[in-house]
Amino acid sequence: MNVRELTVEGALVRAVQGTTVAAPKLVPRSGTAIGNRDREPRSGTAIGNRDREHCVGVRVIVAPDSFGGTLTAVDAVEAIATGWARVAPGDEVVAMPMSDGGPGFVDVLAAQIEGGQLLGVPVTGPLGRPVPALVLWDPAGGTAYLESAQAAGLHLLGPGERDAVRATTTGVGELIGRALDTGATTVVVGLGGSATTDGGAGALVALGLRVLGTWLAPAAVDGGGLDARLRSTRLVAATDVDNPLCGPEGAAAVFGPQKGATSAQVRLLDAALARWAEVLDRDLGVSVAARPGAGAAGGLGAGLFALGAQRVSGVGIVAGSVRLGAAVEAADLVLTGEGSFDAQSLHGKVVAGVAAAAARAGKPCLVLAGQVSLGDAEAAACGIAQCYALEALAGSVLAAQEQPAHWLAAAAASAAREWSRR
Repeated sequence: MNVRELTVEGALVRAVQGTTVAAPKLVPRSGTAIGNRDREPRSGTAIGNRDREHCVGVRVIVAPDSFGGTLTAVDAVEAIATGWARVAPGDEVVAMPMSDGGPGFVDVLAAQIEGGQLLGVPVTGPLGRPVPALVLWDPAGGTAYLESAQAAGLHLLGPGERDAVRATTTGVGELIGRALDTGATTVVVGLGGSATTDGGAGALVALGLRVLGTWLAPAAVDGGGLDARLRSTRLVAATDVDNPLCGPEGAAAVFGPQKGATSAQVRLLDAALARWAEVLDRDLGVSVAARPGAGAAGGLGAGLFALGAQRVSGVGIVAGSVRLGAAVEAADLVLTGEGSFDAQSLHGKVVAGVAAAAARAGKPCLVLAGQVSLGDAEAAACGIAQCYALEALAGSVLAAQEQPAHWLAAAAASAAREWSRR
């Protein structure tokens, strides 16, 4: 693992590049520990009680997702730790960057898997340009991990390039092929953050599926040429998104607009995905349209289901790897965050997973997000004690996006003033 020291307002936070650290803490430059790591965890405090007596020597779990295309989860942890230390340098900060299968999934796991090997793979990007990607190979477990966003992610496109109709998951299929080359008995595909809405058609074609016509209007598909190694490999779709493939809660309707789709294109894509599902059902004998998670990553979930994939919680895989539950039990306060805290956040996103872990342990959970569109009652219902919006501090969404680390640190400082005794 690549361990580095991060200077945070006169203190040091030991952190692992790109991933989670098992209980690092703020330490003064003299090297004297601040806080008692070995003390017994406190009994849980009721979530949502803003008037409670503040803790002394607060141990804070910082477990955010990435912030859209502006901050990685690791960057977000650094910004939050910086802001918190400005106000409460005596608190412990446990840095735990998270992922739900989207961006950062491989980085988080790579630092946790002893003996894991990162294999560089050039693949086809969402608009056809070559992009670098990684397969994480765990020889001991016989498992290969990959992140669909590295091949088909929205962050790979520049301003004005978002094209939900044209974008392809071809590179994801190429990554799966490279994972099969390792001899893996299990291949785990992290889903999320995609630029695509092709139902996984590009990935399936890259793995040998023959499509008669186009995926937008397929006449038939033939699975006879699919990579034979798939039959003896357990394929896992790592996602907590439970959207079906089509309809008002489907891939096109819910996620298409953020990928550049107009209203007319959303209707086109939804109809195309419905037809794609019919053809997969008829010709491969696999019904995918209504399965929870089929709409993940622009329908890539459906494509993987057509190959026999099992859906597993992406947040669960990462949380288990970093031992989030144990860390939360030993903490006083939990911070999480993402780019936009909205209704989608409640359906399989990192924030919902971290909040649930905090609720189980009886610990308050705060959300720091670029934008907050959920009301207090909705947030409280999923275990969130308080939300802080970067947009409100910066004055506008654009201002927050221009200096995301600065405003995230400011939000963390605001939270520390209310939730930590300095």
